[in-house]
Amino acid sequence: MAISRFLRPILLALSVLTAEQAVAADKVLKAVVHADLKILDPTWTTIYITNRFSYLIYDTLFSFNSKFEPQPQMVERYTVSDDKMVYTFTLRPGLTFHDGQPVTAADCVASLKRWMARIASGQNLAKFTAGLDVVDASSFRLTLKEPYGMVIESLGNPGTAFIMPERAAGLPLTEQILTSVGSGPFVMQRDQWRPGNKAIFTANRAYKPRPEKADYLSGGKIPRLDRLEWLYIPDANTTLSALMTGEIDYFEAPPLDFIRLLKDLPDVTVLNIDRLGVQGLIRPNSSQPPFNNYKARQALLYLIDQAEFMEAVVGDKSLYMEFCGAFFLCNSANETDVGSGPMRKPDIAKAKALLKEGGYNGEKMVLLQPTDRPQYAAAMTVLAAQLRKAGVNVDMQAADWSTISVRRAKKDPVEKGGWHLFITTHGGPDPTVPPTNSWFGSRCEASNAGWACDDQLEKLVDGWSRELDPARRRGLIEQVQTRAYESLPYVPFGQFFQPIAFRKKVTGVLESGVPVYWNIDKN
Repeated sequence: MAISRFLRPILLALSVLTAEQAVAADKVLKAVVHADLKILDPTWTTIYITNRFSYLIYDTLFSFNSKFEPQPQMVERYTVSDDKMVYTFTLRPGLTFHDGQPVTAADCVASLKRWMARIASGQNLAKFTAGLDVVDASSFRLTLKEPYGMVIESLGNPGTAFIMPERAAGLPLTEQILTSVGSGPFVMQRDQWRPGNKAIFTANRAYKPRPEKADYLSGGKIPRLDRLEWLYIPDANTTLSALMTGEIDYFEAPPLDFIRLLKDLPDVTVLNIDRLGVQGLIRPNSSQPPFNNYKARQALLYLIDQAEFMEAVVGDKSLYMEFCGAFFLCNSANETDVGSGPMRKPDIAKAKALLKEGGYNGEKMVLLQPTDRPQYAAAMTVLAAQLRKAGVNVDMQAADWSTISVRRAKKDPVEKGGWHLFITTHGGPDPTVPPTNSWFGSRCEASNAGWACDDQLEKLVDGWSRELDPARRRGLIEQVQTRAYESLPYVPFGQFFQPIAFRKKVTGVLESGVPVYWNIDKN
């Protein structure tokens, strides 16, 4: 009888544990992501995989809703002085980091300062900033040199500062942050991270979501999953088979030629989560000859036939625009095609002449060719063919995307591991306005990899940013783009849409512009 009384609570506990384990198994999402996670510092790179990782483990002060309006996220309230020169922010109570430490104003100030030094939208805000100071444990103050119309928008856009502990954010800018302690809805399990294979995240049960409904990147970030497994599988056919058989739940970036097949699968949902779409861009290295001369950069315009690029990159005409000459995305409030005439019809002879005027004399030109990004690889193949037609000595150097993302940060000459051209994309609300378009920033050494450098373009962007009236700002956008087509921080080669695919038992996927994993559940 005593043994029975002894065993009963143990058996009951085991039955409860088994039930909990069964529930937990249903809350594991296996997602194949588009690239290998290697860089954890969101101020060190603009690559998508690091940005998406950051949305998992960090939180932000503000976030955009589906109308692209900045909404408070970590901030409970803020005030603006009558002269629009002083902004005071107060944090929501009870915010904590994954290690149990409270989130303080000092953490926010350190994170903002790091962001202002390294990321385009932050660098632009920094130009107008006179001071950024802690008021007390939960409040901080931003003081401007002059009124700036993009303060809250800069803090809310998807390229904003991710708030991390002061001890991490305060590292020298020459040091990459290697820790992963945030205050966001998921916790990275560092002991289970296998670069080249997988990264594991678990729900942050101490996270305090906002009370509002999740909307785009704003509102309540509720982690409904117990465990998220990010898997890196370079072969898209292997991933497709795994999705079809249910071995994985979520395919983050299926090749676009898979989309028609995926739409026909009864157990799979295909969803475009970014209504603005994705802009493909060619990034020249403005710090290296011949692209340190604007004429050589302009030569690229005469090699571009967007229809040819889109046919190679996308194929399905329902997934791309026939032509888009807008630096700030078509279908956005800042759409204009002014200056884009050279891309309307390729002119190989003109491109060859401009390359010569820009100082090109047959030297090897290094193009970085990704082996695991089919769309990028297809675009680079088209570009290489056009360059060869113009007499360029093309040297295609292949590597996986994460390796390219590290290499592109090198400013060394080509013979020491440098480069001339790479392909990338950007999308969502970030690229739709000049100060938050990270590839548009032309601050020379402070610019993104490629180091676009044009003081005149920066002055035009500053003038646009100073204008507080949105209607007047719209009138300045053509001046900005006209100069951009002369200076060419990058060359847009088309705009398309990248749907995601997931098993129908997965619910709650948000149309958030970028893939996020809060609000997701499994039935």
